Amino acid sequence: MSSGWYIIGLGNPGTKYKNTRHNAGFAVVDEIARVYGIELKVRGVMEKGEGVIEGAPVTLIKPLTYMNRSGSAVYSEVRMSSPQSIVIQDDIDMDPGRLKVKNGGGAGGHKGVLSIIESSGTRDFIRIKIGVGKNPLVPVDEYVLMRFPPGEARLIKEAVSLAAAAAACVISEGVAEAMNKFNKRTVGKDEIKG
Repeated sequence: MSSGWYIIGLGNPGTKYKNTRHNAGFAVVDEIARVYGIELKVRGVMEKGEGVIEGAPVTLIKPLTYMNRSGSAVYSEVRMSSPQSIVIQDDIDMDPGRLKVKNGGGAGGHKGVLSIIESSGTRDFIRIKIGVGKNPLVPVDEYVLMRFPPGEARLIKEAVSLAAAAAACVISEGVAEAMNKFNKRTVGKDEIKG
């Protein structure tokens, strides 16, 4: 097990799920990899890449075990009790484009986060949440597997970039500063002050 930070993006593998609401975490890890020149390769039950962000060694992880079994892949690689673990997830209880950095807490109904908590036995890890909204007329399990309409897709693309910046801020300035800078800001409505 390498030292340094772990950034874990949650999602489902395969082109069928690409750009769906549930894959916001995968999108952020892909963006971090692009910005920092980190190559992701399939290694067993995950895509993984190692590099440096803001002078700190970082391991990027995308579990390939499907959302509900994310914990089995993560547990094989990471001690989630480490204060240097960041999980990036979608959140249906926030408007599309809204960001939130959080330290610890429950799963909030997110099955990928619940799987990690159950596998690792701890809730003590940092989360970066991206709001994807919800539709009361569509069951949650169906809604999270839907793609964004064009207007929301633009907001999510911007939110993904900001979530990548939030992860870098956690690493370089600490979780409290990242919370101050990024929490409850909505792309297209609020300016993120860096």
